[in-house]
Amino acid sequence: MTTTEPEKTEQNAGIGKELATGRFTDEMLDGMRALIGTELRTDACVNNEYATRLAILRFAEGIGDDNPLWSDEEYAAEGPFGEITAPPSFIFACLGSVQVGWRGLGGFHAETDVTFHRPIHVGDKITARVHFDGFDGPDVSKFAGRRIKDYLRQEYWNQNDELVARFICSRVRFERTEAQARRKSREIELPHPWTGEELERIEDDILAETPRGAEPRYWEDVSVGDEMDVVTKGPIGLTDEIAYIAAGAAPIPRLSAHGVALRRYRKHPRWAFRDPNTNALEPVYSVHYNDYAAKLQGAQLAYDVGIQRTCWQIHSLTHWAGDTGTLKAIHGQYRAHVYLSDVVRLGGRVVAKEVDEDGDSVVRLETWAWNQREQNVMPGTAVVALPRRSNA
Repeated sequence: MTTTEPEKTEQNAGIGKELATGRFTDEMLDGMRALIGTELRTDACVNNEYATRLAILRFAEGIGDDNPLWSDEEYAAEGPFGEITAPPSFIFACLGSVQVGWRGLGGFHAETDVTFHRPIHVGDKITARVHFDGFDGPDVSKFAGRRIKDYLRQEYWNQNDELVARFICSRVRFERTEAQARRKSREIELPHPWTGEELERIEDDILAETPRGAEPRYWEDVSVGDEMDVVTKGPIGLTDEIAYIAAGAAPIPRLSAHGVALRRYRKHPRWAFRDPNTNALEPVYSVHYNDYAAKLQGAQLAYDVGIQRTCWQIHSLTHWAGDTGTLKAIHGQYRAHVYLSDVVRLGGRVVAKEVDEDGDSVVRLETWAWNQREQNVMPGTAVVALPRRSNA
C-alpha cells in the first residue's frame, strides 16, 4: 500500500505537522527557576572557532557588508591593525545563541545588548561561554497572551583569555496556539507589492552606499544632531536568509541534513515538524525561510533572524564610523517582523558627545531601522569611539 501520509510509529510519534504547542505550567516555571545561573552547553551551536580569512569573508558577504577592511588583505595592511579584522558582529558567526528549556513554547529574540571590548583579528580563536541569567513574567502581551522574557549572557573570549564581547540575549517565549489564534488580527499585504520604479530606486540607493573607509571621522567634526548615512537592506529574499545561514551566524542548534538531522530529531522531537508539502522533516528554525512554519509560529510569512537585524545595525555603524572608529556598545529592540519582500533602511542620529570613563572620545547615537510600512522595527542606541584631531 502506498500513501503520502507518514505512518504513526513509536519512533516518529513525537513529530507531527505542527510545531510543538506547549503551555506555561507551574512545573515548567519552577524548573526554569532552578536553572538560573547555569552555564549552558554550546557544542551543538558553535559554527566557527577560528576567524580565518574565508570565515570572515563568508560572514561579511552573508550580511551584505563589503567593507574591504574585512576582506582585502592589501587594503587592511594599510589600516589601523595592519591586517584583516572581522566586523564586530562576527561573534554571532561563532555562536549565535543557545536553546534552553521552555519545552514546546514559541520564541522570538526580543532585545540585544552588546559591549565590545577587543577587535577580532584574522586567526583569532573565539570561545563562547553562555549562562542562563533568569527570566521575567509570565505577563500578558497582545501578540500571544501570556509570555515570559528570558536572558542569556553570552561572553566571547579569544585565545589569550581576553574578553572580546559580552552579549545579553533577551528572548520572549509564548504559547503558539495563542499566537496562531491572533494571527488574523495582524494581517498585512504580503509579499509587498513593489512597483518597478520603487525597486529601481531601492537598488540605486544600495549601489550608492560607500563605507567611510580610511578617511577618519574625527570626534571634533561630529555634532549633536548629525545623522548617519542610510544603509538599505532588501527587498529581503530567500537567498538573503540562506546566505546568513551559510555565514555560520544563526542556527541554534546547527542545521544538519539526512541521517544526522533525523537522529537528532528522534532524540529531540520538539526540534522538528513534518512539512505537509514535502513530507520532509524541518527544524523549528525554518520559520525564517519556510512560510508554513512561520504561520505556525503566529507570523504571516517567513521572516528575518533577530541577530541578523543586529548585524545590519552594526554594518550601518561601522559604515559611518570608518576604519579608525571603534564600536563600543549597541542596544536594539526587535519590533514587528521583517518579512521576506520587506525593505529596511537603517540609520541614526548623534545625541551626545563625551569623554567616557575609559578616556575614549565617544559619540552616543540613537539608531533606527524603518520598513516600508513606516514601522521602526529596531529602535536602538550605540556608543562609538572616534579619533581626535589632537592625536592625529
